[in-house]
Amino acid sequence: MAVYAIGDIQGCHDEMRAALDGVGFDPASDRLWLVGDLVNRGPKSLEVLRYVRSLGDAAVCVLGNHDLHLLALASGNLRKAGKDTLSEVLKAPDREELLHWLRHRPLLHHDPAIGFAMLHAGLPPQWTIEQAGAYAREVEAILRSDEHLEYFDEMYGNKPHTWSEELRGLDRLRFITNCFTRLRFCTAEGRLGLKEKGPPGSQSPKSGIPWYEHPQRASRDTRIVFGHWSTLGYLARHNVWAIDSGCLWGGELTLLRLDAEPPRPTHLDCSGAQDPNKFV
Repeated sequence: MAVYAIGDIQGCHDEMRAALDGVGFDPASDRLWLVGDLVNRGPKSLEVLRYVRSLGDAAVCVLGNHDLHLLALASGNLRKAGKDTLSEVLKAPDREELLHWLRHRPLLHHDPAIGFAMLHAGLPPQWTIEQAGAYAREVEAILRSDEHLEYFDEMYGNKPHTWSEELRGLDRLRFITNCFTRLRFCTAEGRLGLKEKGPPGSQSPKSGIPWYEHPQRASRDTRIVFGHWSTLGYLARHNVWAIDSGCLWGGELTLLRLDAEPPRPTHLDCSGAQDPNKFV
């Protein structure tokens, strides 16, 4: 059995299928980990959702910020509507089945047997992987409950900036969500720098450093695979593997074989479904 992790797809269905065919992925025997952002901005978000859902137990997918955006739109929160390409999903006859399936995906997946954890974006330096799992389950419980409509109504926002165990209610849920689905940079004190989207070195000093470079990062002993950061590209150091290599923007779609030692990447060149300058 091979275990592959795949970078952000964002509706690039044909590239996803080509990458999987290229490594001979067989859902009858292999497993596929998806780092989130299945949908949005690419041309075939609906096809991606249908395919990944059809894989059943052969696929594990964590939620990304674009996946949560789709769920927020479906719940009636239209504050961030505009540049998305999700109308086909929202009008699909199997919309409710797909959204229910997506809403029940985790924020964190940890498999000690192969020695990897997966999330979409990042972790603040204070959290161990065990703590991160507990905090992820807090949000997952809300997503899967009747309270998800209130959550999606208040999900967007950059505050609070810093973790405290004293955080409660929607502020606590928003901070946890922002870490798992939006984090790139943080300060030495763990303050999140959520406005920065460029590669390391482009950030303002007040935004700090890449989350995985924090010298006191409590999760540093756990191997972590993540996506979200297309301007970072493929990276393998500090016990993390970044695999969003910008397929949507004309970069590559990365597959990482997790059960190989060391983990082995495969990259598929992508033509690019969007111009990044339209989303600055």
